[in-house]
Amino acid sequence: MNEQRKALLTPAIIKNAAIDSFKKLNPMSMIKNPVMFVVEAGTFVVLMMTIFPDYFEARGQFGFNLTVFLILLFTLLFANFAEALAEGRGKAQADTLKKSKGEMMANKIVGSGIKVVPSTELRKGDVVVVASGEWIPGDGEIVEGLASVDESAITGESAPVIKEAGGDFSSVTGGTRVVSDRIVVRITSDPGESFIDRMISLVEGAKRQKTPNELALNTLLTSLTLIFFIVIVTLPPIASYAGVDLEVPVLIALLVCLIPTTIGGLLSAIGIAGMDRVTQFNVIATSGKAVEAAGDINTMILDKTGTITYGNRMASAFIPVGDATESELAGWAAISSLLDETPEGRSVLEYMRNTGGQYSAELGEDAVFIPFQAETRMSGMDLVDGRKVRKGAVDSVKKWVTASGGTIPKDLEEKGNAIASKGGTPLAVAVDGRVYGLIYLKDTVKPGMRERFEQLRQMGIKTIMCTGDNPLTAATIALEAGVDDFIAESTPEDKIAVIRREQEQGKLVAMTGDGTNDAPALAQADVGLAMNSGTAAAKEAANMVDLDSDPSKLIEVVTIGKGLLMTRGALTTFSIANDIAKYFAIIPAMFMLAIPEMGVLNVMNLGSPASAILSALLFNAIIIPLLIPLAMRGVRYQPMSASKLLGRNMFLYGLGGVIVPFIGIKAIDMIVQLWV
Repeated sequence: MNEQRKALLTPAIIKNAAIDSFKKLNPMSMIKNPVMFVVEAGTFVVLMMTIFPDYFEARGQFGFNLTVFLILLFTLLFANFAEALAEGRGKAQADTLKKSKGEMMANKIVGSGIKVVPSTELRKGDVVVVASGEWIPGDGEIVEGLASVDESAITGESAPVIKEAGGDFSSVTGGTRVVSDRIVVRITSDPGESFIDRMISLVEGAKRQKTPNELALNTLLTSLTLIFFIVIVTLPPIASYAGVDLEVPVLIALLVCLIPTTIGGLLSAIGIAGMDRVTQFNVIATSGKAVEAAGDINTMILDKTGTITYGNRMASAFIPVGDATESELAGWAAISSLLDETPEGRSVLEYMRNTGGQYSAELGEDAVFIPFQAETRMSGMDLVDGRKVRKGAVDSVKKWVTASGGTIPKDLEEKGNAIASKGGTPLAVAVDGRVYGLIYLKDTVKPGMRERFEQLRQMGIKTIMCTGDNPLTAATIALEAGVDDFIAESTPEDKIAVIRREQEQGKLVAMTGDGTNDAPALAQADVGLAMNSGTAAAKEAANMVDLDSDPSKLIEVVTIGKGLLMTRGALTTFSIANDIAKYFAIIPAMFMLAIPEMGVLNVMNLGSPASAILSALLFNAIIIPLLIPLAMRGVRYQPMSASKLLGRNMFLYGLGGVIVPFIGIKAIDMIVQLWV
């Protein structure tokens, strides 16, 4: 990831945010935040009293009213600055993406020839040719060829990636560049609907929807504001009965200090910054709801291949069964893989070349290729002479052979279990009714996965590994990796079933995937993380896309989601706790001249009623920009029990929210007294 994305602030972002702070003073914009809209209404009232003191009979209070107005104005500007700063980072990333989305030409296949057309004229279903050094004109799927693709404009990574037809790594993104070779791409999106178009709108925040927790908190803050407003409205008659005349600016100052202005001013910035923190990990979230849901995840569904293991299951041995020979097995394994574009199929032919194996390639001429399907879990060839060759999962091949009237060698299961016990994957090879043997596919668990799963357990998250491998292989990998549970020989339907089962128990479920067969499960999960290298169907179904195509990154997304929830909770606690100190500052100041007994509440020993009110109001304004770095960076999540986490946050942000204002208001009062 480039350093520009990692930078929290830049001079350009700060400058634009400062300008936007004034633009956001528009009442039509402020009304979206009820708390700050009340502050703006109060600011306008005090401004009118400052400009027209005779009309409001406030000539002797010009200096006090002007000071209150300026403090309230800066309170609004600071709150707007926090939101504008968070939005500015997204806009800066969007500008970078827009540069990669310029007008480009495309070599569109028309009939038997090629026509050069602008990329904006391409439509879904069009087929284009992209050669070395050319830009890919739109999102699509490679239907022919293999190429090295530079995706740095999107991912920030300079190292090119290999894209090829077939399998789950055939998806390409418009605005990326082919570095070597030549590919034929079928366009999968219309103009304005490409992945980069969606990324731009998302990182700009144009389509950011408030999350359920954010809406609930907004409702709470609005309710508190309404309650305090009613209290302030009823206060003058009560004070008048006690012989105290309360001025309007004093009442407005009290209202602004008592309503939750701190969290009200930072709430939008927290939500925007939460999505931005996910973006820093090269993950694009389609909504803030997805990021927030990640913080509440109870169960995580993980594919074995490419997530827990490296995913490069390569043919490493041919193991014959029954009376078959290794050379016979190798020959039929190669025939079954001639048109197989999956990594496993290509590895069989690669292994044959490396070991000098011989096979009759002419048998595959004019043969019908049977592609791998998740339901059958087999692939193969139907030869022109009528013979049928299949390779696939052992149990699936056994059923196919039995249905063909063949017999199963006695040592097939024993040798298959031996491969599985070593963590490998056995693929059976059969021709018509005879099983010739097994292909030993070898995979390796990624280092550090056990420690990461232990970290998830400390977060209270259950991990379930899904794999198409047989139960013995799955159990071996699960034990080595340290997952809580596993599902062997899983189909797309099995993944959806386990997700629904967990959701029916009231749990939130996260899942990663990259293939078309993962799309239904990604759509069903509360948090679906699709790989950028995966298929268009997977990316459309998910609510997050990992630009680096690292399935294990879901763990970081969960941590960020928990950090977002903690940040919002911590600042809300701090904001409400602030009111205690402000209460002890302003209430005594309002009444102690007429009611000397109220002086006992002046525990901070503030100098005068005017300095007490201005000090509390000034602290209320200053605390917002001081908390912006915390809102932007977020509270760091540390795995621990819920009770310990609650106690820690109550101590830091609850008790801290009480103590800090006492110290801050007293320090400001000592300075204000010199002026007042």
